[in-house]
Amino acid sequence: MPYSREKAVAYAHKWAYGRNPRYLNYDNLGGDCTNFISQCIHAGGARMNYTPTYGWFYINGNRKAPAWTGVQYLYRFLTDNAGPGPHGSVVALSGVDIGDVIQLSFDGNVFGHSLFVVQAGPSAESVLVATHTNDADYRPLSSYEFKKYRCIHILGSR
Repeated sequence: MPYSREKAVAYAHKWAYGRNPRYLNYDNLGGDCTNFISQCIHAGGARMNYTPTYGWFYINGNRKAPAWTGVQYLYRFLTDNAGPGPHGSVVALSGVDIGDVIQLSFDGNVFGHSLFVVQAGPSAESVLVATHTNDADYRPLSSYEFKKYRCIHILGSR
């Protein structure tokens, strides 16, 4: 199934400042950012991978893969996934497109926040993102204070 960047971004705009009742809100359980990013990717047509532990899926708040809600787990799943579901590769900021993911490290060591690209551009000022936890839509990447970032370009879904 092809990945529709436009559908994924439309979902991001619809739910950036709200919570889809079909999913548990993780704001008080460590943050909702990666849960939101996974929802966006899924809304873009990426199929779930129901592999226990190492897959990418959401059934309910108690039955989900770590990659659905965890920053590091999502990164590993997207960049290592050879099975069903979305897959991607690390790119420079200039290689991001709408519907891609940017993850931030605030201490320079651990990546702890996921952002969804809703407008691409050649610089941190022109890349705009949507996210949860500290809800935002059309927020410039340059407005965040971080030590490092990494960009994951979604290549598609198998």
